[in-house]
Amino acid sequence: MRDQEIGPYLVRHAGPEDVAGARSVMLDTFYREFDYGYVPSWHDDVVDIEGTYVRHPRHTLVVAVRNGEVVGTTALNSRGPVHPPHPRRLAERYPSGRTAQLLRVYVRPEHRRHGLARAMVRAACDFAASVPGYESIYLHTNVDIPGAEGFWRSLATEVFDARETGEHGGYGTVHFEIPVPAPAAAIR
Repeated sequence: MRDQEIGPYLVRHAGPEDVAGARSVMLDTFYREFDYGYVPSWHDDVVDIEGTYVRHPRHTLVVAVRNGEVVGTTALNSRGPVHPPHPRRLAERYPSGRTAQLLRVYVRPEHRRHGLARAMVRAACDFAASVPGYESIYLHTNVDIPGAEGFWRSLATEVFDARETGEHGGYGTVHFEIPVPAPAAAIR
């Protein structure tokens, strides 16, 4: 992916210089929006962003930057959903190694409604298409966060709504899949 300009923003794959800013966006989201803060068993990647995303050949972190400040993140890794807390059938459907999982799709509130999340997700999905072995792109979201459900329904197909079964500890978790796009080289 080449860098993409969206007005005064730049969307690009992260480098080591973006780690501190990306971590700040993620932690602020956990504490200010999710209201549960940092949970080590859920957020272990945030401690080692560089090792988890920047240096790992099958993972990526896409950032939105304005005036040198990271204002949005989208991560992709090769781990499928973990059981528990997610249903066993999802862990079996989306196995680690063959699944590209989207996560950490966050934009600071004052920078929303500029198309940044959509551009970062598209860049992450294009990355997944360029990596051999990915068969699906999976994500889950907390639809209790304003705008999350509508955003994901505009990009992805629902595969399971945990609200219907009460699974996942009462959080409004909905699981989605996005088709792996055709690699750019195959489109020519």
